[in-house]
Amino acid sequence: MRKTKEDTQKTRQDILQAAVENFSKKGFFNTSLNDIAKTAGVTRGAVYWHFENKAEIFNALHADLHEPFIRHILADLETDSDHPVLQLRDLMIQLLQNLAEDPNKQQVMRLFLNCDYSGVLAPFKERHKASKRESLALFEAYFKRAQDKGKLDAQADPEILTLTFHCFLKGLLTEYINSDIIDLKSHTKPLINQLFQGLKTIHMQP
Repeated sequence: MRKTKEDTQKTRQDILQAAVENFSKKGFFNTSLNDIAKTAGVTRGAVYWHFENKAEIFNALHADLHEPFIRHILADLETDSDHPVLQLRDLMIQLLQNLAEDPNKQQVMRLFLNCDYSGVLAPFKERHKASKRESLALFEAYFKRAQDKGKLDAQADPEILTLTFHCFLKGLLTEYINSDIIDLKSHTKPLINQLFQGLKTIHMQP
């Protein structure tokens, strides 16, 4: 029987999920395509039909994590909020709480937070840095829009605010993924509110 588009997509997702499980248990370099195929319940040929090699699977996992995130932000930016900084605050609370409910996404994020990009993964380092720069540019758009609306001090530097926000999120996610200090379900809202309260005290207009 000929496979449908849905069947093909499901096979691809099964392969990616199998890769996450194996990379998480064994590490990227100790995982073989045979391991991934066996876990996914497909042939090695099926893996090659979707992906050229193991590194391409790794890159696909990054795309599947990053691209929906970007689409979510772009959709949010289409809303003309009266207070863009608070709009960003609410978006981050929503995204982090969604992450707390998605164990698979947590596994994928752990892979990238702890990745050293050595060996065959080295060529992807710049690609993934470019994705990060894309995210930062979108975050900065909220702060620039807030200045345009008079909701953010004209002397505030949107780039510095964006980097501050990014470093805060990176630290929060690193602690959440690699330790038991942070519980996103209970800590997300008060932590994000604390950060934005600091921004409000220093830079934000009523």
